Amino acid sequence: MPRVIVERSFEAPFTQGDLDAVEARMAPCLDLYNVRWIRSYWSADRLRMICEYEAADVVSVRNVQREANAKFERAWAADMLGGQ
Repeated sequence: MPRVIVERSFEAPFTQGDLDAVEARMAPCLDLYNVRWIRSYWSADRLRMICEYEAADVVSVRNVQREANAKFERAWAADMLGGQ
């Protein structure tokens, strides 16, 4: 399945509590759209985040984000470079 990258930014540092709340809202949506979360990275200041998903298409990942009310700037299909 293709990989999809989601880019996010926050006005205030994103907390673990914020992350837990988004994950709880997102869990049923991931199953609904057959999307699998792979990994996420957040910046040291917690104002930016990059998330990697596996999905049939970008539209499925965008639908998950919107239905879970997980704010994002961009979602785009990616090809992996290197190993894995």
